[in-house]
Amino acid sequence: MTSPEAPVPSDPARYRALMSRWATGVSVLTAHDEGGDAGLTVNALLSVSLAPPSLLVSISTDADTLSVIERSGHFGVSFLAADQRAVSERFALTLPAGEKFAGIAVHRGPHGSPLLDGALGALECQVVSRTPAYDHVLIVGDVVHDETGRDAPPLLFFRSAYAEAEGAERLRLPAVRAGPRT
Repeated sequence: MTSPEAPVPSDPARYRALMSRWATGVSVLTAHDEGGDAGLTVNALLSVSLAPPSLLVSISTDADTLSVIERSGHFGVSFLAADQRAVSERFALTLPAGEKFAGIAVHRGPHGSPLLDGALGALECQVVSRTPAYDHVLIVGDVVHDETGRDAPPLLFFRSAYAEAEGAERLRLPAVRAGPRT
């Protein structure tokens, strides 16, 4: 009897290129503890359940925000509008927290997480589970606070670039780059 062959892992560059075809919204994940605020841009999040309302976020193990979330037990998520691209770009950089938050208007969720003013909406969650997954950690949080923000087009990410909604009925996507097809 022969054993099945081990699966061949996907090439990381090819996998990244393929996943760039999955359009996502853009958000800023935040947390606060006695050391201050932390935050980063994320698009790896999803609604887990409506009963109870819960959210899953995927965070790189080397992100400074991860340790703040783990110490505080809470995190906030602000869903960005199309005109908040500069905010997304800033929170995507590796900068000290003071520089990320400089000049950014925030208010606090009930457990202290900074929530960005001007966002489409925001949540604050209490951590209920933490699961290591390769070079990331999957964190599930129960929603303990939610708020609807302004009514505006969302900031989107597609093909490793920002895409913007132009009103309620039209998207402006980045140009398709020619590349190898397989």
